[in-house]
Amino acid sequence: MSEPQRTAPISVILGAIGSLRSAIFPAIAIAFSGIGGDGRFLIALGVGLASVVIGTAFSYAHWRRLTYTIGETDIRVESGLFSRSARSVPYERIQDVSLEAKPLPRLFGLVAVKFETGAGGADDLALQYLTDAQGEALRQLVRERRDDEAAVSIADPEAPLRSEPETGEVLYALTPGRLLTFGLFEFSLAVFAVLGGALQYVDNVSSIDVWNVDLWRGWLSEQGSTVASLGLIVQAAAVVAGLLGLVVIGMATGVVRTVLRDWGFTLTRSARGFRRQRGLLTRTDVVMPAHRVQGLVIGTGLVRYRFGWHGLSFVSLAQDAEGESHIVAPFAKMEEIAPIVSAAGFRLPDETTQWHRASKRQRTDTVVFGSAVFVLAAIPVAIFAPFGLFLVPLGAAVLAAGANLYAWEFRRHAIDASQVYASHGFFSPTRQIATRLKLHSVEIAQGPLARLRGYATVHLGLAGGTFAMQGVPLAEARALRASVLETIAATDFSRLDQAPQDQALSEPQSAFSENFLAT
Repeated sequence: MSEPQRTAPISVILGAIGSLRSAIFPAIAIAFSGIGGDGRFLIALGVGLASVVIGTAFSYAHWRRLTYTIGETDIRVESGLFSRSARSVPYERIQDVSLEAKPLPRLFGLVAVKFETGAGGADDLALQYLTDAQGEALRQLVRERRDDEAAVSIADPEAPLRSEPETGEVLYALTPGRLLTFGLFEFSLAVFAVLGGALQYVDNVSSIDVWNVDLWRGWLSEQGSTVASLGLIVQAAAVVAGLLGLVVIGMATGVVRTVLRDWGFTLTRSARGFRRQRGLLTRTDVVMPAHRVQGLVIGTGLVRYRFGWHGLSFVSLAQDAEGESHIVAPFAKMEEIAPIVSAAGFRLPDETTQWHRASKRQRTDTVVFGSAVFVLAAIPVAIFAPFGLFLVPLGAAVLAAGANLYAWEFRRHAIDASQVYASHGFFSPTRQIATRLKLHSVEIAQGPLARLRGYATVHLGLAGGTFAMQGVPLAEARALRASVLETIAATDFSRLDQAPQDQALSEPQSAFSENFLAT
């Protein structure tokens, strides 16, 4: 085992800068609040300096007390100023190793190294910060020891870890033009939430009371009188202009968010696995071995679906920015997604895939109960409200019934000798694909109505994600469960990580289809 090592010393400076950033708003609030009279600016300056000094001291102490040790079988991190804590993670438990470089650390050539164990959240391990070379070398070492490849010598703890360049085939890349198009579909009005939050501090730096209800009531009354005097045509034009303005703001916000998040998006396939890099200000670099891909999710959006755009995600035990899946192709056509799916060892459904729709009884129940709430609401409206208003909830009932009928067309599932498939949603259909070798449980769930009507939801255990087939007729669900359990019973899960995705199924596994398809 090597000697304990520390993160980059320049991390102390980043901690000091972070303390200064945290002190800016309190200092500004004091400077413009009137506290302290004429000396309020000196007080504000003193608060800022004190925050920086205290923050720097704590940052230095934290840096001195945080060490990491690279062992033969695990990596150990010890931290804590007053009370010490130690975290040891075996290499075999590490699912992904990602490098993240936010804007400020990038200026100093630093990255945060994150070891994702599949536990999620704060239970994962992170080192902030290492140099770019140290981070990449540490990732290489963890991968080698996790996969039982050639070990890296650590006899000299002071010697820098070697780093080999990651090379491979580029499977997908977002060009600036494609990125702009993607951003136009990422409509967002988040800018108004930011402005709303900023308004809370306006009264601290100015004499304007933005929360004065009487002030706003008077202004709206004045503006309303002005608009009313302009005539119906001008009023309609103003409404249209306002809506168009919201659309423009939403699209511009979507473009900005997309560029910041996905600038330089590149997916590479090498002998070690998949490597994804993206981000303009905060740059992330994630590597995931191919054999740890548990399943696929092909999603889309309400509008982009009509233009043939989809997104592909890998399901694994690790999380992607607190999301369940790793996004590997956020905006692509199906012909661009197909090579990525193949490289991951999966297969897209084709004309030979035998799809099964959800039960017609489940479709009927969904239509009836989805519309019933609006029909019941129409009764008191017809009795107590002005004549004709009851048509509104009745119209909503018709729309709900039509939507549920249309949704049934997309609620499908399939199973073959190596994979399972599920599809749901109609405004933005989502398709899931999982290999039978990676499933570890199967459950048939029925509510009271489903038990009475003879259908069920089949939940398949998939590490790192969820997989469900809805509205499956009960007999078919039981046959499907038997087929999946046959695969699970024939699989040695202790050696699953070493098995290639296209591994041939054993004879009992391949014999499932006659029973299932005959149901």
